[in-house]
Amino acid sequence: MDFTFTEEQLAAVEAAKAVFGGVAPDGVPSPAITAGAVADDFDRVLWTKLADADLLSLLLAAEYGGAGLDAIALCLVLREAAKVLARVPLLESSAAAVAVQAYGGEELKAELLARASRGEVVLTVAANGRTGHDPAELAVTARRDGDAWVLDGVQTAVPWAEYADFTVVPAHTGGGRTVLALVPRVHEGVVLGEQISTTGERLGELRLESARITARDVIDADGAWEWLRELLATGTCALALGLGERVLAMTSAYTGKREQFGFPVATFQAVAVQAADRYIDLRAMEATLWQAAWRISTGAGGALPASGDVAVAKIWASEGVRRVVQTAQHLHGGFGADVDYPLHRYHAWAKQLELSLGPAAAHEEALGDLLAAHPLG
Repeated sequence: MDFTFTEEQLAAVEAAKAVFGGVAPDGVPSPAITAGAVADDFDRVLWTKLADADLLSLLLAAEYGGAGLDAIALCLVLREAAKVLARVPLLESSAAAVAVQAYGGEELKAELLARASRGEVVLTVAANGRTGHDPAELAVTARRDGDAWVLDGVQTAVPWAEYADFTVVPAHTGGGRTVLALVPRVHEGVVLGEQISTTGERLGELRLESARITARDVIDADGAWEWLRELLATGTCALALGLGERVLAMTSAYTGKREQFGFPVATFQAVAVQAADRYIDLRAMEATLWQAAWRISTGAGGALPASGDVAVAKIWASEGVRRVVQTAQHLHGGFGADVDYPLHRYHAWAKQLELSLGPAAAHEEALGDLLAAHPLG
């Protein structure tokens, strides 16, 4: 088996490093020193640079200005984005756009995708449901009314909702099916309430009160939401991996120069063992991430559905990113809490990623259900 990345995927990584190389993590707005929301918008300058580098269209076909790459390439770029705490809706907009490409109608694709690839249209996804614990597709109802769909319900903690042009909203129909509606930010029957994330970024509570969405802007293909949900989860695991790798590198650099009793603390066995454990966490996060991304990208079969591999990746990412930042704070001592040092920012972002992924126990239960339904022969 060949586990190496393709030339095209590696080229995407190099392009990402060139763009993100200009981002200073210690300049990212900090929730520790800012009351309320840390900023009034995402990083539009960085967004333009990503568009100019063709990194907003990685997964889109050439006819829409894209490179036609896969989820693995997107995860490679997201990994680099997390290392610098890039304040852009790269995951949400990319995932929503490729879902439209895969499942949307021709008119919708022609209207939206080329503009999204140039960064002119920003997309996000409502994936947290009403409370953050219930399935997102059950939080909103959709009923057909002539040439439109009427949506009612509430989605909470929608990332970048205040700035996105459209939010992709999963909703359930009377027949038990799930549709995806592209809801404009400003639209009759759409009310956005402000929420604040652990990182200090604005989230949106999206209330839909008999909002009429034209049928052209609703995707009712089977499997669309399940595929989009798994891509979002896998991309979040990539963000957790990139953040964890940068935090462990910061910890290594600090403990290598911080001395006690005349020796670098990195040479102490207790410190080395903790760092080694976190390195093992990261390698497990990486292996399970690429397995999930590969299943999504190729549609390859396996003993379990792809959702099983995604669940395993989420278990490792949720637990791993928390352990990495906790160990980093411990090994940095009081310096880790200094607001003039970027580690506290990474800690806040790691906590938000952990909350977004959900508790490992829930994913272990989902994995157990899959194993019960698909016994391994």
